[in-house]
Amino acid sequence: MKKTFLPVLTAAVLAACAPTANTPSATTAPASTTPEAATQPAVPSWPERAEAFLKTYTAEAQRLYTQSAEAEWRSNTRIVPGDTSNAGATARANERMAAFTGSAENIKELRELLDHKDQLTELQVKQLQTALYNAANSPQTIADVVRRRIKAEAAQTEKLYGFDYKYAGKSVTTNDLDELLRKEKNPAKRQQVWEASKAIGPTLKDGLLNLRDLRNQTVQALGYPDYFSYQASDYGMSREEMLTLVRKINDELRPLYRELHTYARYELAKKYGQKQVPDYLPASWLPNRWGQDWSAMVDVKGLNLDPILAKKGAEWQVKQAERFYQSLGFPALPPVFYEKSSLYPLPKDAAYKKNNHASAWHMDLNQDVRSLMSVEGNTEWYETTHHELGHIYYYLTYANPDVPPLLRQGANRAYHEAMGSLMGLAATQKPFLAGLGLVDAKAKTDQTQTLLKEALNYAVFIPFASGVMSEWESSFYADKLPADQLNARWWALAKQYQGIVPPTTRGENYLDPATKTHINDDPAQYYDYALSYVILFQLHDHIAKNILKQDPHATNYYGSKEVGTFLADIMRPGASKDWRVVLKEKTGEDLSARAMVEYFQPLMAYLKQQNKGRNYTM
Repeated sequence: MKKTFLPVLTAAVLAACAPTANTPSATTAPASTTPEAATQPAVPSWPERAEAFLKTYTAEAQRLYTQSAEAEWRSNTRIVPGDTSNAGATARANERMAAFTGSAENIKELRELLDHKDQLTELQVKQLQTALYNAANSPQTIADVVRRRIKAEAAQTEKLYGFDYKYAGKSVTTNDLDELLRKEKNPAKRQQVWEASKAIGPTLKDGLLNLRDLRNQTVQALGYPDYFSYQASDYGMSREEMLTLVRKINDELRPLYRELHTYARYELAKKYGQKQVPDYLPASWLPNRWGQDWSAMVDVKGLNLDPILAKKGAEWQVKQAERFYQSLGFPALPPVFYEKSSLYPLPKDAAYKKNNHASAWHMDLNQDVRSLMSVEGNTEWYETTHHELGHIYYYLTYANPDVPPLLRQGANRAYHEAMGSLMGLAATQKPFLAGLGLVDAKAKTDQTQTLLKEALNYAVFIPFASGVMSEWESSFYADKLPADQLNARWWALAKQYQGIVPPTTRGENYLDPATKTHINDDPAQYYDYALSYVILFQLHDHIAKNILKQDPHATNYYGSKEVGTFLADIMRPGASKDWRVVLKEKTGEDLSARAMVEYFQPLMAYLKQQNKGRNYTM
């Protein structure tokens, strides 16, 4: 994942912006001959006024952003039990940032300048709209509401991460529960594990309802109808346009998902010794708490890299990922990356802890790039390292003089994840691995099982992310879903999109959606992940077929400068160009699940054969 401190992406901007756009010439009044007029300073034109404002605003925003990033970095890399000094410093840095970006004075000037946007360059308009979008998350015109929201979010996060999960009378972690859901074969025990994972829901209900009101009020102060609409506007889209897009993606993937759903019902009934195959999947049968990833159902023989990578070691993996990007024509990483990143697990006797969740950081919106990882010699970290360096190289590529700091972001939020995931996928395909000597090119691997495992990850995720999560949060924020319908709406959507039902009745005394972290602390933007998968397959499809002339299931990007140029051209404009224009220019098509559907097409024949004579319920 990439680490962002501010949503410095574009607001509702539809036009593509060229950094070299010409400044419209100002209309000047005839010169006066009176001595008094001659001594009056010239009134700046709107483009000049916008340029002067942006210069001052950007310098201060970048300074405060860097302070906030440094404070967050310390809070994530040096966690000392009982010591709250880092947390306090981080809160203060973030409050200073919020006070500046949301200041009443800045909002007034931004609105006034945007009232004259027809006289400004496209690039100026894009920056001003970005600054106003940032302001909407912390407008000091309603400073009290913003303060209460920040405090409420902190309290919700404490409840979320401080909850004591219990299973079989013992305290357990969510990792323990996930492991049990992957391995336990007794349906009754599985149900107990699943119910234990949902126990946190009711404790979060009051806090979430309070946060809904505060988040909506915050953005309504700058004219957004609700918080979901605010997040969607980052794509230059209305709420209705975003929902239309995610519904289209679900429809395109529905035939494949229907086959996977039928396959899973019958295979899991067999695995758990159940004679009766249910019409809908009981949520407790799946190897994931929300049914968003079923890939643990399949093991693929012949592609076990763990023993080889364990010998190579963690440092080799980081350097090898860098060599991969360099082979495509990207530069070596700047020295600061190795000097200041936290790449490996802490020593066992360390007096402090760190956040072990992998992330990539753009510390100053310029050349200070870092990664926070705990790399070990195994397959999971091998893929993660390639993914995180995808974010790092994206940062470095758009940190160029043609892209103003305010627009140094992905073309949209999904692009960053798509770029990282694309390189993770590329680095795990067999010809690539064989080229590195990590697997024997002649070794037999079951291509169908490999594809099935990938489909149970990528394809299964879409109905959850763009269906259940997006539709529920849209109802929650935009339609003010009543407090006595929260759980009912969640399970109605799970049945509609995923074909999943709860193992027992789940009334409104539960709050199952709140058990998902993002509902609480990364709200109303989960479609980002679904869209990133769609974009990833579109980019991979174009690279495989049009650049490498290879089978998309068996590619080797290594050493292709043409692939590097293609990716750099997407990365270079950052958010200064509309994301739809970038995608159409580079791949020749609009956002569509076509490439993803096509990638998994060879699996359809196998699934239809497996499902012959079975009862379809979706």
